[in-house]
Amino acid sequence: MTDFGTLSIVPPVLAIVLAVVTRKAALSLFLGIWSGAVLVTGGLGIVRTFEWIVAAVSDEFHATIIVFTLLLGSGVAMVWNLGGTAAVHDWALTRLDSQRKAGLAAWGLGIVLFFDDYANTAIVGSAMKDISDRLRISREKLSYVVDSTAAPVATLGISSWVAFQLSLIAEGYDAAGVDAANRPGVFEVFVSSIPFNMYAILAIVMVLVIVGSGRDYGEMLAAEHRSWTTGKVTRDGAVPMQDVAGELGQPPASTPRLASFFLPVATLIVVTIATALWSGGLSPGGFLGDLLASDLAAAGGRLWDAALGASYEVALTIGSFAMVASGFVLGKAYGVFGIGDATEYALDGFGIMLTAVSILVLAWGIGEAIDALGTGTYVAGIVGDAVSPALLPALVFVVAGVIAFSTGTSWGTMGIVTPIAIPIAWEITGGGAAGHTLVAAMVGVIFSGAIFGDHSSPISDTTVLSATFTGSDLIDHVRTQIYYAVTVAVVVALLLVVWGYTRITPLLLLPVGAALLAALVYLLSEADARRRGIEPVSVEEPQVEETRVDDQSTNVAEAELDD
Repeated sequence: MTDFGTLSIVPPVLAIVLAVVTRKAALSLFLGIWSGAVLVTGGLGIVRTFEWIVAAVSDEFHATIIVFTLLLGSGVAMVWNLGGTAAVHDWALTRLDSQRKAGLAAWGLGIVLFFDDYANTAIVGSAMKDISDRLRISREKLSYVVDSTAAPVATLGISSWVAFQLSLIAEGYDAAGVDAANRPGVFEVFVSSIPFNMYAILAIVMVLVIVGSGRDYGEMLAAEHRSWTTGKVTRDGAVPMQDVAGELGQPPASTPRLASFFLPVATLIVVTIATALWSGGLSPGGFLGDLLASDLAAAGGRLWDAALGASYEVALTIGSFAMVASGFVLGKAYGVFGIGDATEYALDGFGIMLTAVSILVLAWGIGEAIDALGTGTYVAGIVGDAVSPALLPALVFVVAGVIAFSTGTSWGTMGIVTPIAIPIAWEITGGGAAGHTLVAAMVGVIFSGAIFGDHSSPISDTTVLSATFTGSDLIDHVRTQIYYAVTVAVVVALLLVVWGYTRITPLLLLPVGAALLAALVYLLSEADARRRGIEPVSVEEPQVEETRVDDQSTNVAEAELDD
């Protein structure tokens, strides 16, 4: 417990409520920070407010992410002015000719780009935005697809998330007082925890169900109905986090080339991965030597160790800089623009990210307030020690979700809950094999709860970036996505209760959860559509002639839309 007690939840709750009610994310976050400063200082608190904001910016990790975001904006500007976006649009006219195909393409890209959630949102959002606009997919829908195939995928593959997760497992066992000789390796525990990371797995499944069936419910159904029937991919009065066309104008390239899109994006991916492995200590000579000696196990071990020890935020920054540099080279090679114009375009690209950076800084600033008030520790402390082992996984999942929703940080939530939950799991089982099994379950459900809360929170950095790179209004993204996030969370909580009482392997429970999600999507979409007096599935007409974004009409080529 903390000195501030229940008052510690005032800043995040105030920020979230104001953001949802007013739809003014920046103002709401600032007022949330200010309220925390008033509580801490007992006075006006304006000086402390800006101290926290400055502290958020001066944090090395945060500063690196800001630079990465700005450089990525420059990279997007380069692709736009090279005509790469127009080329992808033209290419998609004959291939992605339905909402279902576009949704599945975005889902597939999200699965493939598993190495980092930030890069995932940036690449998939930028690649699919114009395509989805042409097909009258709402920006809210695209934001949901991007957001729900970013962090969930990153927790299941080789990524910065896994490296962080492994360190938390070790900390949890240390907190439980278990000697290293009497516990499995952290990687073994991580692998055992994957089936219990049910929210991440089922969130990915949920996206597939939604885009595959074309069914929606809640605010998303209203958004999709608006987009399909009126051509408005954003609602009237929405404030998109990014408007490339509005900020950058018409590109100077007269001949769109697919290479102008794919080469910069490929540069981003290749340089990011290469830099990450280098920062993780991979020796190219040793790695190539193992390959030449046909020692695949040793080569794989080197790659794995380097991936876990990598500095992904630095790698992303270098990768995004390389993406910008490739734009300079392609502009000159294709005779589209010279060095002077390329420099101007790069600076213009910073501009399309200023809103996102501002909200990121304020979201981190409220994180400083939350740390000072001890909000996460207070919420975690609500969980009593006398908890039934059968209900513990579901309870920890809910608590982690509440903390992540309140604080806007999944990593912070993991850091808070793991050292508390693992010792509890070890103690109530008496250790041994049962203790290790429950510890693995705890690790999985903590990650699941953290991602669920993070997905649902308007003060989360990944939520902000998902809205940014898809050009969605941040609060509209949250209001539409939360229906789906809560649906998955309810199914996960139910499955965890079943596991707690029966110990049925989660590998059997997950298919049941997937089937339950499919049934719920059908039933909820039918019920909500009847209530609204509209169809639960977008009825794709033969032709789409225009798409409206922010009350401005943009003509697009007519295309057959065979479902």
